[in-house]
Amino acid sequence: MSDAAQPRATASAMAAPSLIAVIFINMLGFGIIVPLLPFYAKSFEAEAWQIALVFSAYSAGSFFGEPFWGRLSDRFGRKPLLISTIGANCLCYFFLAFAPNVWAAIAIRFVGGLAAGNGAVVQGYIADVTEPEKRAGKLAWMGAAWNVGLIFGPMVGGIFAHPESGPAGFRIPLFLASGLAALSVISIMLFIRESREREMLSDRPSRWGALGAAIGSPVISRLMLLTFLVGFAFTGIESTFGLWAQARFDWGPRDIGVCFFFVGIGAAVTQMFVTGRLSERYGAGRMLAVGMGMTCVCAVLQPFSIGGPMTIALMTLMAIGQSVAWPNVSALISRTADPSRQGAILGINNAMGALARVVGPFCAGLAFAGVSINGPFWLGAVVVAPAILLAVEAARRAKTQEEQASQVVP
Repeated sequence: MSDAAQPRATASAMAAPSLIAVIFINMLGFGIIVPLLPFYAKSFEAEAWQIALVFSAYSAGSFFGEPFWGRLSDRFGRKPLLISTIGANCLCYFFLAFAPNVWAAIAIRFVGGLAAGNGAVVQGYIADVTEPEKRAGKLAWMGAAWNVGLIFGPMVGGIFAHPESGPAGFRIPLFLASGLAALSVISIMLFIRESREREMLSDRPSRWGALGAAIGSPVISRLMLLTFLVGFAFTGIESTFGLWAQARFDWGPRDIGVCFFFVGIGAAVTQMFVTGRLSERYGAGRMLAVGMGMTCVCAVLQPFSIGGPMTIALMTLMAIGQSVAWPNVSALISRTADPSRQGAILGINNAMGALARVVGPFCAGLAFAGVSINGPFWLGAVVVAPAILLAVEAARRAKTQEEQASQVVP
């Protein structure tokens, strides 16, 4: 048996599902907090731009955290990094409950994003214990855990939040999020096995070497650019959707909530039952291009929506397109990256996504205010269109690379 196959053979067959279950517990806590953040920030009498900073600070922290934790997990193993990062996030939720002002909240959110930038560690673990052709399906389940957490978390947070009490009225939801993160840490310690052999951890990969390998790879460099472009477009549309729906159809928070409920359900069901099967049957590259195409078409059609049902249907189809596409990005990267740098390169790709979540909403806001209320959708379509070509070219090069590797290995 080869060294590369050894970790996968020694890990439990239930390793990836067990980790995904733990991640769901953690994401449930995340979902409790996210919808409450505008009201939490307003309880400090924060200005609109400060409320925006409370959101963007988390993504800014993730931008720095993703490649750092991914690289460390290549050296020290996935399990210690998962315990330390989720544990740090547990503390950040707790401290956020006692933030004295909005600037302290922004700082804590940045540190929380830095700690929570462990997506590459989770992806690396799944890649370690899963055969290449099945990785897209397992990574899709990771995305489903995220979406289901965001579906049920807000309901729990809304029950226990009391905005009329000021910042103290948000302590119970924050304590719940902290407790769920602590439960995740305990579950990882008790039930999750390390996925990497000690022999694989002896050499320390250079951070600059990982970046050079990512940029120099004709597959990974294209996938990283795709990650940024599509993340830029989708988060821009998502961040301005409420303003657009209010301007077009006079929607309020309840209508927006109903729309995103269907979006979350559509994304989660697709990731759980559709993405993996389609990727195994038709190939990761083809499904990546299909998902990008769906996103582009829905963005073009949304400005022509004639009412609520059509708007909800298009937003749900856009989310389904994203759900079909995104797991295949990580799957293709994990299949083409050097195993010793897998976590670091996945982290760099995730950092590109975090950067997109910072820049995308800002540019979409400018398009909404300065061009047209439909500007974010037009901008999103223009940005996603070339990403389809990137997906096709990256998949073609990945297939060529795998064929060449198979000819070398007897």
